[in-house]
Amino acid sequence: MTTLPRRHLLLAAALAPLAARAQDGAARGGRVVASFSILADLVRQVAPADIEVTALVGVDADAHAWEPRPGDVRRLAGADLVVVNGLGFEGWMTRLVKNSGYRGTIVVASEGVVARRPAHAEHEDHDHDHGDVDPHAWQDLAQVRRYVRNIAAALARRWPARQAEIAQRAGVYLERLDTLDLRLRRLVDSVPQAQRRVISSHDAFGYLGAAYGIEFLAPQGWTTHSEPSAAAVGRLVRQIRQQQVKALFVENISDPRLVERIARETGARVGGTLYSDALSAPGGPAASFLALYDYNVRTLVAGMSGR
Repeated sequence: MTTLPRRHLLLAAALAPLAARAQDGAARGGRVVASFSILADLVRQVAPADIEVTALVGVDADAHAWEPRPGDVRRLAGADLVVVNGLGFEGWMTRLVKNSGYRGTIVVASEGVVARRPAHAEHEDHDHDHGDVDPHAWQDLAQVRRYVRNIAAALARRWPARQAEIAQRAGVYLERLDTLDLRLRRLVDSVPQAQRRVISSHDAFGYLGAAYGIEFLAPQGWTTHSEPSAAAVGRLVRQIRQQQVKALFVENISDPRLVERIARETGARVGGTLYSDALSAPGGPAASFLALYDYNVRTLVAGMSGR
C-alpha cells in the first residue's frame, strides 16, 4: 500500500474543514436572512427546505428598539439573499448592510402594498417616527398574499433552477391563507359591530382592524420607541369610558404596565396577550405566522365578546 508523504497528509488535514463547510453549504442550498421573525417564517414557507432561513430580530423581540450585534454583520455578509419588510420598519438596516459589505439583492416584501396613512388627529396624538405610513402591513392577510408573491419571485430569480418547487410551495401557502381568512371572518362576524373596539399597547393592528371591521385604539403610535404623552393617555382613558370599551390587550414585545394602568383607571379588563411584531418561541401559541394570526383573532373575539 502506498503511503502519502507527510506534507500531503498535513495539507489534506488543513483542507478537510474547508471541504466540509463547502459540502455543508451545498446541502443547505443557500442562505436567506430576513429582518425579523414573522418575515423569516413567510420566507421559510416558500423557500425549498434545504435553504437556510434566519431572522436578525428573533422571537418575542421588538424590532422597533432592536440594536444590531457584531454577529449580525457576519450573517448578512454570508447571505445569498436578504429580505426586509420595508415601509420604514427597519430603520437600522441601511447601516447594518453597509457595515456588512453585503452586495446582493435586498428584497422588499411589502413592495406594492397600499400603506395606511394617519388621520390628522392620529398624527397629533402619536409619534409616528416610521414616517407617514404604517409599516405593519402583515396584519392584513390580503397584504400577506402580496408579501408571499414578492418573496416567491425573488427566490425564483435567485435560484431559477428551483422555480417550479418555489411556485408550488407558494401556491400551497396562499391556499392556507385563504382558508384561514374565511374562517376568521366568520368568527369576527359573531361579534356585534358596536362591541368591536379594542385597546392594544401600540398602534400595530390598523391593517387587521380595517380588514375585519375592528376599531383599534392605542396609547402609543406605530413604534414602541417613545412614551405617549400624558394628554394622549388622558384622551384615550376618556374615550374608553365614553364608549365603554371592554377589551384591552398587552403585546408580547411591549411593557404591559401602561395598558394595566389604563385598565385600572377605566375598569376595563386586560383580555390577554397579542403578538404584533414577533412570533412566540417554539411551542408557544404564535410560533408561526398562521398560528400568530389565528391566535390573535380568536383572542380578540373572546375579549370583545367578554368571554
